[in-house]
Formats: sequence, structure tokens, C-alpha cells
Amino acid sequence: MEEIILYSTHCAKCKILEFKLKQQGIEFKEVTDIEIMTRKGFMSVPMLETKGIIMNFAQANKWINERVTK
Repeated sequence: MEEIILYSTHCAKCKILEFKLKQQGIEFKEVTDIEIMTRKGFMSVPMLETKGIIMNFAQANKWINERVTK
């Protein structure tokens, strides 16, 4: 199973992605540590990471929408 990480500060967009992930039944780990996000070079959140690919809000939203509910 692929590990999915949501980098979040619980902002409005972060909450949208969290809701959509849960709605689709996609298991994910949430990281809220700003220091970790800064080290990764993130200038904004939310970011979603899976299989070494990091997606911004728009990309992550599209990725979630394309997922098939299990």
C-alpha cells in the first residue's frame, strides 16, 4: 500500500483535502510540523505526497477526484 502524506496547517484548503481524502476512504498520514515542511521547501500548504511525488492543492484535488473508491 502506498503511503500518502498530507502536509497541513489546518487552513481552509487543508481541511478540504482532508475531507476529500476521508470521503474517498483514502488512508493518509498528516504532518503538521512547520519545520518539516520548511525543510522540504514548501512555500504553501496543503501539499500531498505519494510515491515520491509532491502535489500542490490543485494537483492533489485532481488526484483525489481521479481515484476509484474501494
